[in-house]
Amino acid sequence: MLQNKVILGSEEWCSFPELGIPTIKARVDSGAKTSAMHALNIAPFIKNDANWVKFDINPIQNNIKTVIHCEAPLVDKRIVKSSSGFREHRYVIQTSLKIGDTKWPIEMTLTNRDSMGFRMLLGREAMSGRVLVDPEQKYLLGQPTAESLKELYQNSEKAKTGLRIGLLASNPELYSNKRIMEAGEMRGHEMHFLNIKECYMKLDAKKPEIHYRGGTILNEFDAIIPRIRPSITFYGCALTRQFEALKVFVLNSATAITQSRDKLYSLQLLLNSGIDIPTTGFANSPLDTDNLIKMVGGSPLIVKLLEGTQGKGVVLAETKKAAESVINAFKSLNANILVQEFIKEANGKDIRCFVIDGKVVAAIQREAMPGEFRANIHLGGTASVIKVTAEEKKIAIKAAKAMDLKVAGVDIIRSSKGPLLLEVNSSPGLEGIEGATNKDVAGEMIRAIEKNFKL
Repeated sequence: MLQNKVILGSEEWCSFPELGIPTIKARVDSGAKTSAMHALNIAPFIKNDANWVKFDINPIQNNIKTVIHCEAPLVDKRIVKSSSGFREHRYVIQTSLKIGDTKWPIEMTLTNRDSMGFRMLLGREAMSGRVLVDPEQKYLLGQPTAESLKELYQNSEKAKTGLRIGLLASNPELYSNKRIMEAGEMRGHEMHFLNIKECYMKLDAKKPEIHYRGGTILNEFDAIIPRIRPSITFYGCALTRQFEALKVFVLNSATAITQSRDKLYSLQLLLNSGIDIPTTGFANSPLDTDNLIKMVGGSPLIVKLLEGTQGKGVVLAETKKAAESVINAFKSLNANILVQEFIKEANGKDIRCFVIDGKVVAAIQREAMPGEFRANIHLGGTASVIKVTAEEKKIAIKAAKAMDLKVAGVDIIRSSKGPLLLEVNSSPGLEGIEGATNKDVAGEMIRAIEKNFKL
């Protein structure tokens, strides 16, 4: 029995003949129950009265120009908790796995593995009764050379026919930024990461310019995607405004980003558009504290710093005395704050709708950790797929339009009064929403740029 089993190392190359994948590197992991394959643009469909799913894959790590279009019978759809802690609905397919000279059918889930080191994870269910693993070894069944990989995938190379797009941001290693760069390159565009702090401007009536480290002039871009940290909003928006002056298409304008960062002004804009928010109070003097608390329905209540982001500077005051202490403490520091009613029935949950070019392209429910009321993913909140109502979609689209944002993360809370808008984010993160929904949100951002150029 032992001699009939295939001996594998901790990493091996395998193939999927039925999917048209001649070779792919897999992480062999007996600690993982199910197998998983990297997939983008996942979409179920009907074929010969049966359920199938189609998807795209970049089979070679760090090579997003090589794309294989696959389809396979759909076996199931399951909730899987990823290694990063996200609960995601994943499609499950069945296909044939070939390792060395051995071939057998396996089930595997489809998920975005861009943040992982391997495009393929081989779990113990697929190996049971057939495989022995020697974790100290690698590539016991051989590995392809760079030349043979190029030959195997020579018909899968996508030609570059696109635009010159700059991603104006701070951290090239951030998941969201990496995904946007990859999505643009996959669609044939020339992508450039532009570090905000390394850009500088020449203000001139006849020949305005933007320079980059070493003196490179950045005037020849077709489009710019601003992803500006709150801490550098002023300078990032100044650069975005300069690109706009050079007639470069920007995915979110400097004006839209600036007003979205001003919590008070953004709420006023939303209310002017007829969008409901939790009852909110704003005052300058600590002498008005008592009436301010009454104005929003008393305790418990939320106190928010106008400059806070990602859940920072947001405090839940459970009693009137606690509310007075927090408000007066912030006021003594000359901090501008909002006081907002606490929606108890939301139970630490909110909805993030990702709006691109006037459409809700993806939505998740974020749930706070036990004992926490803020549902932000950065604070340990979990993300799961949710079906938003027509009214919630309408609010999200209306909010993005009110803020004049082509790309927006719109946060909505469900209350006994109906859906209420919490906040509109001009640089929403992609990791939580792509991980939970398996949707190529970064690709949708690139498509919005292409639509502007009628590609």
